[in-house]
Amino acid sequence: MNTETAQRFRRLGTLTIFAVYFVILVGGIVRASGAGMGCPDWPTCFGQLVPPTSEAELPENYHEIYAVGYANTDFNVVKTWTEYLNRLTGVTIGFLIFLTLWSSRAYLKTDKAVFYLSLAVFLLVGFQGWLGAVVVKTHLHPLMITAHMLLALFIVALLIYAIARSQNETLRQIDISQLPDRFKMVLSVAMGMTLIQVAMGTQVREAVDLIATHHNYIDRDYWRDSFPIIFYVHRSFSALILFTNLWLAWKVYQSVDKSNLLLRMAYALIGLIITAILAGVSLDRLGMPAVAQPIHLLMANLIFGVQFFIFICINYAAKKIKTQAPHTEIP
Repeated sequence: MNTETAQRFRRLGTLTIFAVYFVILVGGIVRASGAGMGCPDWPTCFGQLVPPTSEAELPENYHEIYAVGYANTDFNVVKTWTEYLNRLTGVTIGFLIFLTLWSSRAYLKTDKAVFYLSLAVFLLVGFQGWLGAVVVKTHLHPLMITAHMLLALFIVALLIYAIARSQNETLRQIDISQLPDRFKMVLSVAMGMTLIQVAMGTQVREAVDLIATHHNYIDRDYWRDSFPIIFYVHRSFSALILFTNLWLAWKVYQSVDKSNLLLRMAYALIGLIITAILAGVSLDRLGMPAVAQPIHLLMANLIFGVQFFIFICINYAAKKIKTQAPHTEIP
């Protein structure tokens, strides 16, 4: 396989990863603005491929037709088009992933796993689209929202692994010889903690949505008085996540040289965690500003992505160490 073909796959895959993170950000904006049911049906929006721009374009009984079981049935053009653009972004992701899959065919002769990983991502994105429809049909059921978010994390993880695997020879050159033996174990625990935190965050968001609906999306300063216990668990858990990842970053700082890719990833990891915590603090203390929630959500997803990439790097670098280990002859 020539270098140009490999680079094309990596560029497409990397672009797709950033595009998925972008759609997660857009999804956060949809949630923060209360636009999740801006289009009450799926795949159309109010029965149309292109949604209306005014209530006059809808039938008189649209409340009964499109919003059965949903409390707020009033048409809101901003919320409708916010959700519609969110869906268009998801469709764009589908095309990018198809192109990534198409370009991965070149690896069928050298590393079939790269192709099958890309195929799995393509199929899972289709399933994710179906799951998004279920979220709408169940009127934003908390468990469906959580599953929708965790599947997005899994899709990104598969993409990261596919791109990393396509350049595993480069990653094998990373020097991890001075990292402590328990580093990988602590990193695995940190990834698990991040997943738990994301799952709790979706439940907190659902509670906030109910509180926001009760206050008609105004009086944000009073929302905090109604926060459930899971909010305080979620908030306190962030301190444990911070200290765990600070330990990881410190060990990387102590063990590798300044040009090592792991050091740059460690800096990025701590920067993302601090940003996520600051966004969370603003949600708690500044009356739930709408701009903070999408940032908080995006940072959480990026944190897991960086952790997972570091985990892959460690695995490939460890394989090189094993192959270089001296063999002891038995007398």
